[in-house]
Amino acid sequence: MSQTATKPEDAGAFDPYAIPLDEIDVARGHYFQNQQHWALFERLRKEDPVHYAVNEDVGPYWSITRYEDIVAVDTNHKQFSSEPSIGLGDIPADFQVKMFIAMDQPKHDVQRKAVTPAVSPPAVAELEPLIRERVGKVLDSLPVGEPFNWVEKVSIEITTQMLATLFDFPFEERRKLTYWSDIATSGPNNAMDMTQEERQGILFECLQYFLGLYNERKELPPRNDFISLMAHNPAMKDMPPLELLGNLILLIVGGNDTTRNSMSGGVLALHQFPEQFAKLKADPSLIPNMVSEIIRWQTPLAFMRRTALEDVELGGKTIKKGDKVAMWYVSGNRDETVIDRADEFLIDRPKARQHLSFGFGIHRCMGNRVGEMQVRILWEEILKRFDRIEVVGEPKRLCSAFVMGITELSVVVHPKV
Repeated sequence: MSQTATKPEDAGAFDPYAIPLDEIDVARGHYFQNQQHWALFERLRKEDPVHYAVNEDVGPYWSITRYEDIVAVDTNHKQFSSEPSIGLGDIPADFQVKMFIAMDQPKHDVQRKAVTPAVSPPAVAELEPLIRERVGKVLDSLPVGEPFNWVEKVSIEITTQMLATLFDFPFEERRKLTYWSDIATSGPNNAMDMTQEERQGILFECLQYFLGLYNERKELPPRNDFISLMAHNPAMKDMPPLELLGNLILLIVGGNDTTRNSMSGGVLALHQFPEQFAKLKADPSLIPNMVSEIIRWQTPLAFMRRTALEDVELGGKTIKKGDKVAMWYVSGNRDETVIDRADEFLIDRPKARQHLSFGFGIHRCMGNRVGEMQVRILWEEILKRFDRIEVVGEPKRLCSAFVMGITELSVVVHPKV
């Protein structure tokens, strides 16, 4: 069983060969929303793994779709730059937001190092009892035996509580973080109905809110939350406003989308592969390995962009200096030449953590341990309370080629007998 065959609108009912190869442009949100991207990526991996396309919104770009080519680009910082953006679109001249994930060395390393203590292994270990308590309260509040949206009541709530803690953000206003994350990742192909100007206005409101917190933290003794770490670090304390905004957005999105959509994607995967759920109930010690498999399977962020610093030969193609390059993690995570039975969800998969979802090299996701911990605790607490989680409606997905988002997952939880 593979995800490409689970629904009529999935790739099984979509003919990727109906499109001429040179006209395939995978950076279209509706392909992902309708689960048609799987078939397109499978064709590109086989026929044109380094693929040139032109998109009317973002212009020309290269798609890198095989696992080993993606790793080669992601770890080659001398030929492929992270500047000016991790997205395919151009940055508006009047809104030059900067963030360290879209910076090269040495500035990237200095800024990343400044905020890393908030998600260091000791900090993560210290947070675990609090996260377990919160997860338990969320699960205990669920309406047993009645349909509800898992995304809203569980995935968003748990991740937003965690974000509020990492920022030491006013807890009662934590849903602002989710809203700003959704605004930040919306784009031309996204279903959010707003203009670029409206989107920028909301992000300026985000900046103003955080500036208040930032200036407060400057006057207080240093603490281990993201804002305090930035406010007291020599490399970040005097950032221009748009650079502060960029780094705030990076940390908000990084702490929100990956974990939120893994929490939802795991429920869906175990529903689609019931034999794996039976395996999990028989052996809960598989949970940590399953967490990695969920993150591979879901691939919360579909791609990251690089820009060629010089002409580069890859896969028999010449990528010209200045060209945009999309490393499609979502495709590499299903590369059957590297990952055995790549279209299957296997909670005991050997070397499950060797997926692409966190990236490679200097830009590897710095908060990966926090995300993994939250998903692990969630499933440990689920197994204590529930016999199963039944998906009772078709999942609704985000219209985005960047965030692999599930917006609605109707479920019924059944208590342990």
